[in-house]
Amino acid sequence: MSTTLHTIKQFDVELEAVRAKVLEMGGLVEEQIEKAVESLHEGNLILADHVISEDHHVNALEVGIDENCTFIIARRQPAASDLRLIIAIIKTITDLERMGDEAEKIARMAKMIHTSDRLMHNRPVDLRHVAHLAVDMLRRALDSFARLDANSAMKILRDDLDVDESFRGILRQLITFMMEDPRTISNSIELLFAAKAIERIGDHAKNIAEYVIFLVKGKDVRHTSVEEVEKEVSLPF
Repeated sequence: MSTTLHTIKQFDVELEAVRAKVLEMGGLVEEQIEKAVESLHEGNLILADHVISEDHHVNALEVGIDENCTFIIARRQPAASDLRLIIAIIKTITDLERMGDEAEKIARMAKMIHTSDRLMHNRPVDLRHVAHLAVDMLRRALDSFARLDANSAMKILRDDLDVDESFRGILRQLITFMMEDPRTISNSIELLFAAKAIERIGDHAKNIAEYVIFLVKGKDVRHTSVEEVEKEVSLPF
C-alpha cells in the first residue's frame, strides 16, 4: 500500500482514526472471548453475565466505525489503496461483531451448564486449548492489519486448519462421552455449541487475514486454497 500522505491532511487523520477504532474493537472482542471461555471452565457466572452485558459495546463500535467509513466515502471519495482500506475495514468489523456474538454464546452456554442440576462432576473435554488457538489467530490477524503484513496474515490461514481439526476431535470425544453416559447428553450438547462457537471465531479470524491480503496485494483470496494464497503473497506487488 502507498504510504504517501494526502494533500488534505484531515483525510489522513480520518483514516488513522478509523484504523485505531478497528483495533480498539478487536481488543474488546479478544477480551470478551477470553472471559467467556474462562467463565465456561471456571463456572464464574458473574464473568459470564459481564460478557453478555458488554456485547452491546461491540455492537456500538461496529455501528460507529461503519458510520465513519460511510462519511469518508461520501466526503473523500477514496480510490485505489484508500478504497481497499475502507472496504477491508467494513468487512473486518462485521467479522469482529460476529466474534462478539460467539463470545456471548459461549457465556450463555456457561450459564446453562453451571446453573443446571445435571451431572457436572465429569466434564469430558477442555476447550481452552482450541480457544487459545482461535484467540491467537485473532490477535495476529489484528497485528497483521495494523502493520499491513500480508506474509503474517497468510500464515493465519494455515492455523485455521488446526482449529478445525481440534473441533473435530472435540466432536468425536463428546459423541463418545454421550454414548457411554446418556445422563451427560444435555451438558455435552451445550459444550458442543461452545466448541462450535470457538471454531467459528477461528473462521472469522481467517477472514480478517484474507482482508489484510486483499488490502496489501489488491487480490481477493477468499475461496482460494492455502497453497494458491501462498503463491499470491510471494509475488511482488
